[in-house]
Amino acid sequence: MSPNRATLSRTGHRPSGHGDRITVEPRILYFGTPVVLLSTENEDGSFNLAPMSSAWALGQVVVLGLGTSGQTAHNLVSRPDLVISLPAPHQWRAVERLAPLSGRDPLPEEKKAAFRFERDKFGAAGLHPAPSEAVRPPRVAECPLQLEARAVRARRDAGGDFLIVEAQVLTVHADPDLVVPGTQHIDPTAWSPLVYNFRHYFGLGDELGHSFRSDTPHPPGSADIR
Repeated sequence: MSPNRATLSRTGHRPSGHGDRITVEPRILYFGTPVVLLSTENEDGSFNLAPMSSAWALGQVVVLGLGTSGQTAHNLVSRPDLVISLPAPHQWRAVERLAPLSGRDPLPEEKKAAFRFERDKFGAAGLHPAPSEAVRPPRVAECPLQLEARAVRARRDAGGDFLIVEAQVLTVHADPDLVVPGTQHIDPTAWSPLVYNFRHYFGLGDELGHSFRSDTPHPPGSADIR
């Protein structure tokens, strides 16, 4: 057996720890981030719905990375309320139906080649609005998790191409099947986000284990590092 074949794992890849890495220049770094749908309010009181895949949460704050020329960024500057709805993996087609649509009219020059204006984003995606409790923009009824929020800070990124928005979460709506009975915990074995991995859609695989900081109830025999 050749040395190269001997070092391959069953997945066809060399085990981690080998030094034979190569230098690459990916055009964009989407290395596995959740997809969210953002509902915001337009100037005329109607609502925009847009997919985005640069979001992360810390405590009760969700940080969003938005293109500066999009309708969502335009709306949040003067109308900071929004809803962050998280689709499940099987809903990726609805997300993709939204992807080439823009709420800006007229379209910005940089979007004209690949996007088209659409006023009814919910209808175009085959999704339905649901009334929110604390904000005006609607939730996406079909999404298992929906976060009503308010943008409290927005700034340009280091390169000046994007808007970094910090949104304070006000209310969380969850499908009851995702909640551990008798608790306020989302069951991580029941919830799988839709993940955008280098512009391809994925769900999660099986659970590997849990952090020592997790306070979600664990079934007997669940995996840990011991």
